[in-house]
Amino acid sequence: MLGSRRSRRRLTTALAGFGLLLTGAAVQVGASTPAHAATAHRVLFDNAHAETAGNADWIISTSQPDPLGENSSPSAETDWTGALSSWGVALQKTGGYSLKTLPSGSSLSYGGSSALDLSNFDTLVLPEPNTLFTSAEKTAIMNFVKNGGGLFMISDHTGADRNNDGYDAVQILNDLMTNNSVDSTDPFGFSIDSLNIASDHPAAISDSTDPVLHGSFGTVTKSLIANGTTATLKPADNSSVKGLLYRTGYSGNTGAFFLTSTYGSGRVAFWGDSSPIDDGTGQSGNTLYDGWNDSSATNAALALNATAWLAGSGTSSGGGGGGGGGGTGTGTCTAAQLLGNPGFESGNSTWSATSNVITNSSGESARSGSYYAWLDGNGTATTDTLSQSVTVPSGCSTATLSFYLHIDTAETTTSTAYDTLKVQVLNSSGTVLGTLATYSNLNAASGYTQRSFDLSSYAGQTVTLKFTGTEGSKYQTSFVVDDTALNVA
Repeated sequence: MLGSRRSRRRLTTALAGFGLLLTGAAVQVGASTPAHAATAHRVLFDNAHAETAGNADWIISTSQPDPLGENSSPSAETDWTGALSSWGVALQKTGGYSLKTLPSGSSLSYGGSSALDLSNFDTLVLPEPNTLFTSAEKTAIMNFVKNGGGLFMISDHTGADRNNDGYDAVQILNDLMTNNSVDSTDPFGFSIDSLNIASDHPAAISDSTDPVLHGSFGTVTKSLIANGTTATLKPADNSSVKGLLYRTGYSGNTGAFFLTSTYGSGRVAFWGDSSPIDDGTGQSGNTLYDGWNDSSATNAALALNATAWLAGSGTSSGGGGGGGGGGTGTGTCTAAQLLGNPGFESGNSTWSATSNVITNSSGESARSGSYYAWLDGNGTATTDTLSQSVTVPSGCSTATLSFYLHIDTAETTTSTAYDTLKVQVLNSSGTVLGTLATYSNLNAASGYTQRSFDLSSYAGQTVTLKFTGTEGSKYQTSFVVDDTALNVA
């Protein structure tokens, strides 16, 4: 967009609801960012998408939304009614979790006023959904994860269409990941396979540092498949995706039965069968399988450790959102994306920026979502900044900063850089440790281009990543940034 930007900046009033501009780093505010409770990890189990159709009974309790209405102090799985009651009771007994169920007939939302709005939770569990999510629900889920929420997706085998509406969990969860308004470019780095594997005991990889395999609820060695499926990993699309348990005879990018990933500031887990979470008890008339207590596997530890990790309480040196994901520099590394609010969809949160730099103005276009960072573009002498502090874990061998940049200009010169954008790394005192790149009006081009930089030399340090746009006094140049990331592994 050419021409002066100053008059257009008045159009960004939608940002006002996000509060005052933050000057600190790694702080999140506003209803559109999960506000993590100090003592209780808040988990929402979905029952609004036919999770009890047919023989399915994927609820923690028949008392919904609050399972405490059935029994306020459960000590055994039968104190709550549902095939997931063992899962719910185990979390409740720790005293560190607040559990709710989204009842049938409801819809998932994010950023609204409902008590069951996703902004009030740390983790969303989707236990074999059997109806498609609406477009609004998919937007809500994706933004919830992008802004720091945990997402637990549990599938079943292909063809397990329990309500005969033409869609099974494989199709429904793949549709969530590939057909949403936030990011449909393989955001989590995997796809669910269209398979019906009759039986198997997928084994855990050897990784003593992984918080899901070795968490506070025990050590995971095996899971089980009783008609289920697997997933195909695509690390080129999301380098944080990690297979934790594999179908017998498979490894690497194929046959992953349980996996984790990160997206934006949030965390994701996937399990390829609902049988492992089934405790064999539920509502009258349902035929269930007791995978939770099956002695040939360690399904309970896997489910509970994963819940803790998604909610942010699992140990993780790399982090990746979910409330507990900041880098720690402790000497070990979990693959993760470390930047908060990486796509700016939470407005003025986490980043420190010059007024109105983070915007949803129609003057430029976001690469994805609605918000982006627009530096300069005024046609007058201007300096705009955008920065965020982050700790690069010392145990990570790779640390890659990436962002998408679009530049347009009204300058006519082909030889002089009148307007510039510097991308720099600073220490906590504000001293420039390095300049990664300098762009100018000479780099103007249509569309966004991804830029990437190696930050592994800053491992073990807390640094500030800073964009500084400096514009001359005559013709505008706009530096537009979106979809940032700092991926470590």
